[in-house]
Amino acid sequence: MVPEFTQQLLNDAPLYQGTLILFISLLLSKIAPLPRAVQPLVAFNYLAKEMASKVNHSNRSHSQQVIAGALSAILLVVPFWAIITFLLQLAAFPWFFEFLVLYICLNDENFNIVAEEVNRALNHEDKTRARKMLAPWLTRDTQELSDVGLSKATIEKLVTTPVYGTVASVLFFILGGAPLVLAARMLKQLELCWLPINPQFRYFSRPVFLLNTLLFALPTWLWNLSLAIQGGPKSLARLFKPVSLNGRIYHELQTCSIAASVLNIELGGPMKFNGVRVNTAKLSHGPLPEKGSIREAIKLARVSHAIWVGFVVVIPMIWAGLRYLQVS
Repeated sequence: MVPEFTQQLLNDAPLYQGTLILFISLLLSKIAPLPRAVQPLVAFNYLAKEMASKVNHSNRSHSQQVIAGALSAILLVVPFWAIITFLLQLAAFPWFFEFLVLYICLNDENFNIVAEEVNRALNHEDKTRARKMLAPWLTRDTQELSDVGLSKATIEKLVTTPVYGTVASVLFFILGGAPLVLAARMLKQLELCWLPINPQFRYFSRPVFLLNTLLFALPTWLWNLSLAIQGGPKSLARLFKPVSLNGRIYHELQTCSIAASVLNIELGGPMKFNGVRVNTAKLSHGPLPEKGSIREAIKLARVSHAIWVGFVVVIPMIWAGLRYLQVS
């Protein structure tokens, strides 16, 4: 029986290798993240901004802006993705490069460290420092944010980052390996750079936004579920009540609504982009965030993250158990 079980384990080696790659990537992204200044996706973000500054002209027709956005996304994503995917196929140790791709795609997961620093700065009434720490992570204006605004922005970023980080990486790695994870992460980075609620990118970002709405529908719903189960039936009901903005559904707002329900606070509200005020839905599920709200949001995100890490570990163990029962 033991030789047969050992043979079954060897036959399933790709499954266990993939699990190990995922687990180590998730672990290192939390305890040993790359400094933001040397993250490849930050450089990609810079290229996206430069591209938009050259081809995104608000004085042109809406259709021209949409076409410019679609062509810009293709030009930015396809060459880099194709080169990296080609190198993955040629690599002598593909598992190492798969780990490297996942690790890079997960580096926004270290925002919890920034959130703790922002919380510490607000506790010391140092809004200037809090704004400075948040600025690299957000495309919205942060210079005039109050204590409440800083708390809201921090919590919203904290609870939405794992959608395209942990959850998307786990699901897409299972479905299509590192190339699919990389493609999805690059598309999401474009959306974050060309935020669709920013008037400057309202039409330019539409192709990327619509594609990401389909691509991240399942990761968003599953992450929302992992948040909602911590808030009981009231929060679970929010899964089936989409939040719209000017008739369009933004998955970030839905995630923020569920997080606000679990934390019993208010999120959402007006934002500013290059001095232009944009009204977004107020997600009122309690009072305005207080000093301890960021800390509670960090705990909420950590528990949800632990659920997904547990999922990565438990599924192969269950599979190995089934294999053992099969040969016994």
